[in-house]
Amino acid sequence: MSENFYISVILATYNWPQALHLCLQGLECQTDNYFEVVIADDGSREDTLQFIKGYIKSSHIKISHIWHPDHGFRKSMILNKAIALSSGKYLLFLDGDCIVQPDFIAKHRLFSENAVMVTGSRILLGESLTHHLCKKGKWSYNEFLINALRNRISGELNKLLPLLFKIPDNALRMYSHFEWRRIKGCNMAAWRQDVLGIQGFDEHLQGWGHEDADFVFRLQRSGIKRKSGAWATEVLHLWHPSASKENSAKNAEIVRAKILAK
Repeated sequence: MSENFYISVILATYNWPQALHLCLQGLECQTDNYFEVVIADDGSREDTLQFIKGYIKSSHIKISHIWHPDHGFRKSMILNKAIALSSGKYLLFLDGDCIVQPDFIAKHRLFSENAVMVTGSRILLGESLTHHLCKKGKWSYNEFLINALRNRISGELNKLLPLLFKIPDNALRMYSHFEWRRIKGCNMAAWRQDVLGIQGFDEHLQGWGHEDADFVFRLQRSGIKRKSGAWATEVLHLWHPSASKENSAKNAEIVRAKILAK
């Protein structure tokens, strides 16, 4: 895209200020600074709220924060509230337990196309590496790269090559039809007008699971094409215990019903 459009990073978080701190530090170090951050807070406790309040005051990037009470996993609802608060023409969805590479915004801008959404990928960090980074509390991408091979060999990274080799944008990145696999709600982007065209995320999907697949499916059903951002936009996903999947099957059935109805 030739236009230097403003990007809103919709950053979902819940009760993990140490991870959010690392995530925000990664966003502070972007090569492309024409963006804002809107923190979509699904009911975090006071320690997270105080951290965010202090960070906003000291940051050189524009950061807004929206919060609602903790009545269970209501990520779809808080994302919609954050979208309403945002001002960017292009929306980039990120989770607060993910650290971005310095060219994250730049790559997503480069991959953007009219009537196209981008679904990115992630690299999983191990438990020991995650604890080390959170305890240290200071993010350095260069230091991370220096130690990346050692961490890959020890199993603290599940992938290394996508950090070292970036594949340019090309026609092979386009999906011909909806595919459930490789949809990561922690790394995807779409035009604001397209997201509003499907009325954002489906708030009937409560509890962990599949709100991202539903979002992608409804965008594609509305005529928006999907492009892969893998091997270009990877985020570093910090380890954490698995979320409760109590509602996962129910949410999956809601999404499958929409697919069958189509």
